[in-house]
Amino acid sequence: MRKVVINGIDTKSLPKLTQAECTELLLKTKEGDKDAKDKLVIANLRLVLSMVQRFSARANSDDLFQVGVVGLMKAIDGFDPKFNVRFSTYAVPMITGEIRRFIKDGTGIKVSRSMRDIAYKALKAKEEFELKNCASPTMLEIAEEIDVPLRDVVCALDAVSDTISLQEKVYSDGEDGLLLMEQIGDSKQNEENWSTNLAIREAIEKLPERERQVLNLRYYVGKTQMEISKNIGISQAQVSRLEKNALGIIKECL
Repeated sequence: MRKVVINGIDTKSLPKLTQAECTELLLKTKEGDKDAKDKLVIANLRLVLSMVQRFSARANSDDLFQVGVVGLMKAIDGFDPKFNVRFSTYAVPMITGEIRRFIKDGTGIKVSRSMRDIAYKALKAKEEFELKNCASPTMLEIAEEIDVPLRDVVCALDAVSDTISLQEKVYSDGEDGLLLMEQIGDSKQNEENWSTNLAIREAIEKLPERERQVLNLRYYVGKTQMEISKNIGISQAQVSRLEKNALGIIKECL
């Protein structure tokens, strides 16, 4: 096998074990010997590499190697010398299974069922709004339509969107190009943002007490209109009117 270096490991220099040595280390591992387990892992990294090479065209080799090592360790934990088979025979399907699951998942980012449901409702509401009004709705309009806090809608749509590398070119002209990361600036402290936030704060201070209470519960605490109605003892329709009235006042002030 050719020399391969993955995660700082030169696989050509890895030790080789006889069947008897492998069995002895497996028995010691079962007794809780951590050094024996480490030796087993290191000695079988070639086995992991051979599985990685089969899938290298479908994912990053370093990622597959790490996942394969996880499969190897599971094989070591689950193997019993009484199986009457070679350890490698038992380990190969464990390693490939772990790699296949990783590739099938496609990403390490997991989105909860509730988050996916919110995203589905938001996308459906967006589509219906566009068909009806021939224009794209704002995030706030989508949140009001499905009666979900604005921040939850934003998080849900962001969670189901495709990821993009910061190294991806947003502009290319021959050898020259502009990377996405070069377009990202610090928007937290710029003058325009600072003045807008100040104006919003001043507008909220001008609101009547009840409208301020509704906005606080709706957008800072994250409650639905129904939850707010139960909380402050008014109908959901009244909560909706107070919320829209407050947002209208803020828009006028801005």
